[in-house]
Amino acid sequence: MVRLKIEKGEYLFKLEDILKQRKISINRIMRDTNTDFKVLKRMMTGELVRFDIFVVARLCDYLNCKITDIIEYIPIKNK
Repeated sequence: MVRLKIEKGEYLFKLEDILKQRKISINRIMRDTNTDFKVLKRMMTGELVRFDIFVVARLCDYLNCKITDIIEYIPIKNK
């Protein structure tokens, strides 16, 4: 899991963990979901600038999971 801290919280990128657990290679998911390698790699490393909802939907459909299983946002709690 990759954590990316931002001003008011952090993103957790969990795609790589899911692929490892299910023994799915990046090449296989790339081919089966018709998703560019660079896009998948950015989702695995947390180097995204923006989310493409169509890519996320394809991945969720393929992996039979929820968005929060792939990417999660955790806000910082104000005291």
